[in-house]
Amino acid sequence: MLHGPKRNQKRAKQLRRAMTLPEILLWRELKKRPAELRFRHQHPAGEHYVLDFFCPRHKLAVEVDGEAHERGDRPERDAVRDAWVSSQGVRTLRIPAVEVLNDLDAVVRYIVVTALGDYPSTAFGGPPPPPGEE
Repeated sequence: MLHGPKRNQKRAKQLRRAMTLPEILLWRELKKRPAELRFRHQHPAGEHYVLDFFCPRHKLAVEVDGEAHERGDRPERDAVRDAWVSSQGVRTLRIPAVEVLNDLDAVVRYIVVTALGDYPSTAFGGPPPPPGEE
């Protein structure tokens, strides 16, 4: 399981107190344990990262991305972070914050389906269709 050093654990604790509205709304639903899934919020991962939500059993990180993730060097930084998380055997699911605000139930269903391994081919830019079905 992913862990972080003490200073990153302190940072995660601070982030728990400063969650965005989409993160708060999603956390309210995820802590109800949909489909018996257990998530942690603002979970320290390694030296530098804190995952918005983490399901250890299914090795799934869920990141809620606001507008800032589309600007400047953020896409590159997110790609580096996702690559590191992947190298630890954890999948990353990025959800636009606006989707959480617009249709929270659909977002929760998508997270559950992804965690359980039954991937949809459309919602939120899911995985591409198998070769030959494009």
